[in-house]
Amino acid sequence: MLTADRILELKKEKSVYIIAHYYQRPEVQDIADFVGDSYAMAVAAKNSPLDTILVAGVDFMAESAAILCPGKTVLTPEPSATCPMADSVDIQHVLEYKERYPDSLVVSYVNTPAAIKAVSDICVTSSNAAKIIAKLPQDARILFIPDENLGKYIASKLNRSLDLYPSCCPIHAAVTADDIKEQKQHYPGAEVLVHPECSPEVVALADFVGSTAGILDYAARSGKKQLIIVTECGIMHSINKVSPGKELILAHSELICPNMKSITLDKILYSLENRETVVSVPEPIRSQAVTALEKMIAYAS
Repeated sequence: MLTADRILELKKEKSVYIIAHYYQRPEVQDIADFVGDSYAMAVAAKNSPLDTILVAGVDFMAESAAILCPGKTVLTPEPSATCPMADSVDIQHVLEYKERYPDSLVVSYVNTPAAIKAVSDICVTSSNAAKIIAKLPQDARILFIPDENLGKYIASKLNRSLDLYPSCCPIHAAVTADDIKEQKQHYPGAEVLVHPECSPEVVALADFVGSTAGILDYAARSGKKQLIIVTECGIMHSINKVSPGKELILAHSELICPNMKSITLDKILYSLENRETVVSVPEPIRSQAVTALEKMIAYAS
């Protein structure tokens, strides 16, 4: 029996709900019950109809599910799959900021460890950051942690000052304006779809700027036959499903997240067979972090 078929059989037999990110391998996306961006994954975990959830994504995504679903079992097929940007945040720096500016608000990207969420006022994702921050008091001093490039984009979009944590996604930050200009020379009629974790210079060349879910939606609606994709290559599988007739051009060959791609069907099968690895977030970190996540869901709805 093929590994994918065995997974489909086993998840039904063991009542496991599989959630995957758009950056996962195509074959991983295909066996999932739900595929989405980090915000949608969090909501899907919270609303899961089953008591066991397997998260095919990096560690903070599995942690978010465990935070939101304390009564459920959350599995990760690859516990070492992590996010360099999330890991770069030093909680001591955040605590020192809060002490220095006691009336400030800490807005943390969902791409952060549970301990950072626990000292945050609210979480956001690239799909809802502008909407949520626009609802916060206009006179509030805000620390946005991380991504620095996303923070710059949101600040520009809202015409609002934000204090930014100096950390970026190494995958998105690797793309340069010259990369985009070179692709435009080869495909002059193509639209450029950019994730806001890219640098301001790259964002400035975009026809559309948005989260992975936003890019997918825009690609489906676009009348253009050629699209230059400026985010992790995994999204191309979902775009091909909804827009099979379009030519997708990856802006840069380095737009591959090795941590996302470290999750394979074999590892998912092993996780289902052995009920490993269970993800848990200790108290009181979980109960503190859940407030920031639930506020995100409430403000974004």
